[in-house]
Amino acid sequence: MDRLKGRVAIITGAASGIGKATAIRFAREGASVALWDVNREGGEAVTQMINSQGGTAHFWHVNTTDESLVMAAAAEVNTRFARIDILVNNAGITRDATLKKMERSQWDQVIGVNLTGVFLCAQAIVPYMEANEYGRIINASSIVGLTGNFGQTNYAATKSGVIGMTKVWARELGRKGITANAIAPGFIRTEMMETIPEKVLETFTSRTPLQRLGTVEELASAYLFLASEEASFINGAVLSVDGGLSL
Repeated sequence: MDRLKGRVAIITGAASGIGKATAIRFAREGASVALWDVNREGGEAVTQMINSQGGTAHFWHVNTTDESLVMAAAAEVNTRFARIDILVNNAGITRDATLKKMERSQWDQVIGVNLTGVFLCAQAIVPYMEANEYGRIINASSIVGLTGNFGQTNYAATKSGVIGMTKVWARELGRKGITANAIAPGFIRTEMMETIPEKVLETFTSRTPLQRLGTVEELASAYLFLASEEASFINGAVLSVDGGLSL
């Protein structure tokens, strides 16, 4: 249980769902974890849980769309842990509507968190990785970024954009010892899914070849693999974690 021993990981959107599961898993694998989220109460609760179980974690209240906050938090993480090795750009939101009904505010909010926030976090953290000639950047895309989805013009645009940025960073940063990869989840059972009617969830299940929803722990395992030494020659890849839904 030490695949990330000695590593320092920043995980955005770490207060709940996939980010929470990833923070817990990384800590169990020996990483010192910096949890970034706008949800202070949730983030502090996860941090306390990790530390009470013998892990090392610290919470930062960060809105990833705020450049000054991101820059300051990155500097503080580096000061506290003396390095930054892994960035998991996991934070994301949805504001769904059809093209004709989507309001500009819905577009701007999703672009801000899902695309601009990913850019700002990477730009702030890469210099610390370059200083050590080592880094793992893992970005959360989505099956929607590969296939599109009804009512998600904004979300699909960001998740496709994340794939594009990932490939650019893989080309630019590889010579610095930094890899950049993305995961593309399918339907995952998270807190967000709890608000969806069971009949809709049954539709999601029937569309997935494995005939079930994914778990947050399975996504955490994908993040862990790409963050580990086992993935040291994987760069610019998009790993679908969707039970075969994208086939």
